[in-house]
Amino acid sequence: MSRALTFPGQGSQAVGMGKPLAEALLSAREVFEEVDEALKQPLSRLIWEGPEADLTLTENAQPALMAVSLAVMRVLERDGKFDWTKHVSLVAGHSLGEYSALAAAGALSISQTARLLRARGVAMRKAAPVGVSGMAALLGADFPQAEEVTKEASQGGEVCVVANDNAPGQIVISGHKAALERAAEIAKAKGIKRLMMLPVAAAFHSPLMAPAAREMEELLGRETIAPPRVPVISNVSVNPESDPATIKRLLVEQVTGRVRWRETIAGLRDRGIASVVELGAGKVLTTMAKRIDKDLPATSIETPQEVEAFVKTL
Repeated sequence: MSRALTFPGQGSQAVGMGKPLAEALLSAREVFEEVDEALKQPLSRLIWEGPEADLTLTENAQPALMAVSLAVMRVLERDGKFDWTKHVSLVAGHSLGEYSALAAAGALSISQTARLLRARGVAMRKAAPVGVSGMAALLGADFPQAEEVTKEASQGGEVCVVANDNAPGQIVISGHKAALERAAEIAKAKGIKRLMMLPVAAAFHSPLMAPAAREMEELLGRETIAPPRVPVISNVSVNPESDPATIKRLLVEQVTGRVRWRETIAGLRDRGIASVVELGAGKVLTTMAKRIDKDLPATSIETPQEVEAFVKTL
C-alpha cells in the first residue's frame, strides 16, 4: 500500500502530549531528551506539565510539536519495524510540520530541527509588533470567496491575505488587525458563515513576516540539509521535493507564503497514495483529510495503543 505520513502544525499542542509514549518506550523518551539537550531547556517538562500559556508560545509550541511527532516516528522505526523503503512514499507537514517531515525523512537531525524551530518561532513572533496584526478563521468560505474577501479588505497599504487553505470551509486569513476587522464585515455581507479571530501573536504566513523570512534565510544558509529518504511535499509548491537547495528556498518562502494544505491532500491520490497517517499530537490533520477527501483512509498516531494498532497494519 502506498502511504503518506503527515505532521501537525501549531494549534495541535496540548499539555501532556507524548507523555504516555515516553513513559512506555525508551526510544520515545530519548527523542525528548535530544530536544531538551539541543535547546538547553527542559522543554519536555513544559510539554508534559505546562503551564499551557507557556507551551502555546510560538517558540515553545513549534519545537514541542516536532518532538512529539519525531518520538512517534522513532518508536515506529525502532520498535515497530517501520521500513522507509516499504511503508511510505511521501511525507508532508502543516507549516512547522514541514520541518518535522524533513526530520522524519532524515533531511535534518532532531537537534538541528529543534534549534531551527526555536529560532523560527522567535523570529515570527518578533516580526510584527504585538497588537498590530493577527489571524482569523474564515468559516464556511471556499478559497475563491476567501480571496475576494482579502482583496477587498486590503486597503490603504494594510495587508490581508489567505494564510492557510486548510480544507473546504476552513480557511485562515492573516494581516493587519484593521484589515481583518474589515474582512469580518465584508465576509458577513457576502453571506459567509463566520469570521473568528485566532489567539496568535502575529500575522503568520503573510508579507508581514518578511523580517522572519530574512532571518530564516540566513539561518538555513548555514545549515546542511540532506536529501530526504522520500520526497517531502512543500507547503509552498505543493510538489514533492528532494533537492536540498530547493527545500531550503521553499522553507524561507513558507514563512510569508500560504500553506496550501487542501491542495496537498487533494493531490495525494494522483500521486498514487492510498492512505494518510498523521504522526504526533492530536487529530487536526486527520480531520482535515477526511473533509478534503472522504474516501481517502486517514488515521492518527500518538499513544502507545495507536502505535501498536498501526504497526499491525504494516
